[in-house]
Amino acid sequence: MVRHPNSERSPCYGRTVPISDRVGVWLGVDFGTTSTVAVLRHGGGVVTPLLFDSSPLLGSGVFAGPDLELLTGADAYRAGLAHPGGFEPHPKRRIDEGTVWLGDREIAVVDAVAAVLARVGREACRVAGAIPATVVLTHPATWGGVRTDVLSDAARQAGLGDVRLVPEPVAAAAYFTTVLGHELRAGRAVAVYDLGAGTFDASVVSRDGSGFDTLAAAGLADLGGIDLDALVVDHARLLTRDAAADAWGRLDWPRTTDDQRARRTLWDGARAVKEQLSRHAAADLYVPLADATVRLTRDELERAARPLLQHSVEVTLTTLRQAGVPREALAGLFLVGGSSRVPLVASLLHRTLGLAPTVIEQPELAVATGSLHLDHPGPTTPEQAAAPSPAPRSPTTERQPPEPAGPRRTSPATATAAVALVVLLPSDIMLASRILVDQGPASVVSLLGVQIVTALGWAWIRTRRIPRPGWGHVVLTVLTAVPAVAAAVLMYREFGNSTIPSAVAVTVAITIAVGALLPARPADD
Repeated sequence: MVRHPNSERSPCYGRTVPISDRVGVWLGVDFGTTSTVAVLRHGGGVVTPLLFDSSPLLGSGVFAGPDLELLTGADAYRAGLAHPGGFEPHPKRRIDEGTVWLGDREIAVVDAVAAVLARVGREACRVAGAIPATVVLTHPATWGGVRTDVLSDAARQAGLGDVRLVPEPVAAAAYFTTVLGHELRAGRAVAVYDLGAGTFDASVVSRDGSGFDTLAAAGLADLGGIDLDALVVDHARLLTRDAAADAWGRLDWPRTTDDQRARRTLWDGARAVKEQLSRHAAADLYVPLADATVRLTRDELERAARPLLQHSVEVTLTTLRQAGVPREALAGLFLVGGSSRVPLVASLLHRTLGLAPTVIEQPELAVATGSLHLDHPGPTTPEQAAAPSPAPRSPTTERQPPEPAGPRRTSPATATAAVALVVLLPSDIMLASRILVDQGPASVVSLLGVQIVTALGWAWIRTRRIPRPGWGHVVLTVLTAVPAVAAAVLMYREFGNSTIPSAVAVTVAITIAVGALLPARPADD
């Protein structure tokens, strides 16, 4: 097993701090695809970002060295320059794979994640004197139990104990209401636009008593800051490929260690140019191996990026519609994630939604900071949440692709529905065949169509997690009865009273059973 610091003991090993001294100190961690952010909240409400290599952003990459120790942050990056095969830049993207090859060894993904979290624990220990009694770890809203279990296991392995898991958009909404002081009354919602390094998330969050509830969430697994970096690289390729075709062949398909270093240098430069264009009108990119420098203006980047970013705006608009939140009930549009600072993002959103987005100076810190305010409804001033730190160098918060099919917990309701479906399906087929013979195909299509639509409706009700009866329940109850009544009438006309109970029972049960078995969104665990 690969060792990482504190793999089997607390990050504060050797220190003795009374538990009473830890009361009121919380640690919030946003484990991102490219970077990880961690903040401490002290008893007075002051939030302090932890610094790693003089930056509030800890690189999420890990490096497996020959001594079996996993390096993190800048140490991992530097080691990866010399030995690229031992470096994994995005462990979060590999969370479904179980293991990853680093160098000539197979490393458990939970070990890689634990190494990053252990680094956070050591810094928290250095600043606070002990691991805080409460540790909050954020995750994408679409993650289910399989993925969040990996995070929990990694946190325990890193010595952080049993952490509290919070969906990222919920943490962002907490920042919006507490740190920024925006009011979010019952019946109103905030839209969270999260553009990170690898993916994009759009979420709509509302008040749920003293907490928050995610009404709708959607995203793009193939849109993030890395895709904007690729536009910068494409611009450089277009201007230099004729004179440096061999160099671009090596940069695009590296074969040697030198080629791999040059490729990383190119992409690091592209990211820096993208970030510089958020502040300046033009920037230069050096192309290694080609020994050329190209200039890119903000207008050129925005023209290339407009189709990608417009797609994210359309997803945001669709998510708002799915949440059923009218324009007048929207309390705000909050931008988080490092790539959201691209000026075109706010411009497109404002033009499309007619609402000026809420933009903060360091959107990378919003999720980690907000995670520490969920049990503290009182507002915190922006000055309290700020901390002296260099400008962030890379985005932090990413959403991962939809979780693949895997082992899931089966609820009693789902199991009952499955049994009912198996038992009643032959009866439903027999019923349909009788109606087909005596009434024609149109009757069968109509009845089955209503059943399918109603089953989808019941699944939608579960997806939205509506806990109490409302108009949706009333409509679906009526629709559930429609095929039952129709089948009963048809069967009564053809076969008499004896078939009515079976017709009603079969049609009602089959509709509800199918609706119970259709997939629903995982709970925001």
